[in-house]
Amino acid sequence: MANFWFNEAVKILLWYASAYLLGLWVVRRGVAVNYTRKIFLGTTFLFPQALASVVPFKVSAATSAISWMLFLGCVLTLCGPLRRRSKFLATAFAAIDRPEDRPYTLRWLTTQLLVTFAVFLFMLHWLGQYGKAPLIYIVALVMGVGDGLAEPVGYRFGRHKYRARALFTKRTYTRSLEGSACVLLSAVCAILLVQGHLSQTQFWLAMSLIPPALTAAEALSPHTWDGPLLYLTGGVATVAVLELSRVL
Repeated sequence: MANFWFNEAVKILLWYASAYLLGLWVVRRGVAVNYTRKIFLGTTFLFPQALASVVPFKVSAATSAISWMLFLGCVLTLCGPLRRRSKFLATAFAAIDRPEDRPYTLRWLTTQLLVTFAVFLFMLHWLGQYGKAPLIYIVALVMGVGDGLAEPVGYRFGRHKYRARALFTKRTYTRSLEGSACVLLSAVCAILLVQGHLSQTQFWLAMSLIPPALTAAEALSPHTWDGPLLYLTGGVATVAVLELSRVL
């Protein structure tokens, strides 16, 4: 557990430092939050994976729950009452506060975190019944890399737009086929990375089912609330692959 707590302490320091520096980029340089938000979320996903490989610890439901709750706690420190009393927190919040998301930025982020964690634990347990828990990393990589790239790629290069709804509001938001392509390609790459956990039949079934399923889930999910639907869809698609491989 000493390694786990060390990992968490470093992650929290990085979380605040990267949010603040990216927030300065927004406030002082006028950089679009569409870029800084995804850089921030991508960093908070990829860095812990790298750190855990250097300072390993035993992953369990308890460590996962503690980690997610600490992350949620960090997010909640960016709430309005605290931001108004701290320039540091106000600047850090600027890194993720897209103007089009106001006043729902934190509401969407915190509710997504809570529901995503519940779905993540359920899918991790379900895949564990097959002895295939590591396959959850397919969705995790799509969330961290594919979804992380989808918005900046769509913002910069998106030419083929479509509409998405959001929770708690009647507003609609635009997504792009170019951004969705990032999700598709990241799913293909994720399956390649975990193919050691798949038989040949399972590998080709996964390539056929999981990337299009995750791409559709990201495209149809509510604005900023794609995490739960991605984990649910990815988990169900992965279980379908495992069951179909028994028949074929």
